[in-house]
Amino acid sequence: MRAAEEAAFARGITAEALMDQAGEGIARALTRFFPRPGKCIVFAGKGHNAGDALVAARRLGEAGWRIETRLTFSEKELSALTSKKWRELVDASLCEARVPALPPLLSRAPRPTIILDGLLGLGAHPPLREPIRSACCEINSLRAQARIIAIDLPTGLDGDSGAADPDAVRADFTITVGAAKSGLVADSAIDLVGRLEVVPLDELSADESGAGELTIPESLRDLLPRRRYSAYKNQFGRIGIVAGSRGFTGAAVMCSLGALRAGAGLVELFVPEEIYEIVATAAAPEVMVKPVTSYAALLEEPIDVWALGPGLGKARAGEILALILDAKQPMVVDADGLNILAEHSATLNEMQGARLLTPHPGEMQRLFPTDKISRAEIATKFCAKHAVTLLLKGSRTIVAEAGFPLSYNTTGNPGMATGGMGDILTGVCAALLGAGLAPNDAARLGAWLCGRAAELAIFQANASEESLLPADVLDYLGAAFRDLRVNHQVLKGR
Repeated sequence: MRAAEEAAFARGITAEALMDQAGEGIARALTRFFPRPGKCIVFAGKGHNAGDALVAARRLGEAGWRIETRLTFSEKELSALTSKKWRELVDASLCEARVPALPPLLSRAPRPTIILDGLLGLGAHPPLREPIRSACCEINSLRAQARIIAIDLPTGLDGDSGAADPDAVRADFTITVGAAKSGLVADSAIDLVGRLEVVPLDELSADESGAGELTIPESLRDLLPRRRYSAYKNQFGRIGIVAGSRGFTGAAVMCSLGALRAGAGLVELFVPEEIYEIVATAAAPEVMVKPVTSYAALLEEPIDVWALGPGLGKARAGEILALILDAKQPMVVDADGLNILAEHSATLNEMQGARLLTPHPGEMQRLFPTDKISRAEIATKFCAKHAVTLLLKGSRTIVAEAGFPLSYNTTGNPGMATGGMGDILTGVCAALLGAGLAPNDAARLGAWLCGRAAELAIFQANASEESLLPADVLDYLGAAFRDLRVNHQVLKGR
């Protein structure tokens, strides 16, 4: 990132122009998560990270937010540019007061309260020193009453290694500017970084910013062109779903709904004969439910894309393994499909068609037993050994494939840690494959859409992290598709 900034300066771009653009982007991102204006409290250090936060605060103030500031240093200690942005905020009469200390309790009004961590930015390394350490402790003490937003990276986190001071800020969201710093995606940093958002800077080229490491709307939008007016169903794939067993009928139904909501042209759901009546009754009327007497016979079905595994069980593992290996169509393999593969790991390079594997950490360990190494290393080594696309689920889902950079998903929340979310993701990815996307693109886009739908269910409806259901994600998939296309909306009051 430093090299990218130096290159921009060499082209005549000023530090103030970059700061203004960063602050605008931060404010725009915040209004996507918090569409109703509320209260914003800025904890400002003395460097340019604080300047970014102050510019964002001014834009929020213009959009109707109530702004308060907390300067950690005296005005005369601020950098010249940060001092200018502070003075602009005050002169615009958008800042109520420079609050010397926060009250013990914040307002519990329905409008949001957010705290911007603008204390330290890129280049700072632990350990923390005073007065920054005390400011971090104060921010963390208010997490129960406010959402904590880190600007660029949480104060106290090393942006290169992911190492952190014990008193580092624990952010709910981190809005990083221009580049994906390696420390932000370290396994050890997940609980400090929270939801990760990238604000691209027009003044920095893609190569300079390094933003390709994170799955962001700017890297996905071109994968989803508008449909032609003359479009018809066969252009969007006949999706064959092989799922369900006694006691696990819901997984099959949710997977089929995920495919439907993600735009599949036709969805056929193949289930064991003994649960056919149950599934046929529970499935959406748009789904064609078909009983299976022989999984081997499915190789003759005129299917464009397969999705296999949710709730499937392993009662007929031999037939299922043969289908996984011999089907020439692209296939998303999940759940029990992965568990069957794990017992026959020598066959992983014998599959006839493109395969997208979507394991959670437990399934990944069965597929590829390893000692304690990072998730990124696991994904990289697995894909170097096997010619598949890997979607390794988790708090920071990773998509990997030989010849492609690792991609980290940025959307989602802890409410997704409940059964059934993976079944929907499998259906969504299959539908995206049916629309013509390559497996790597389908995986990145599918993970982003499901995570964004989960966020919208909380921010635009009445769901909470505790109450969130897979059905809520289904309900908001359409909103996630729309959000991807209109991600750069203008702030009100502009």
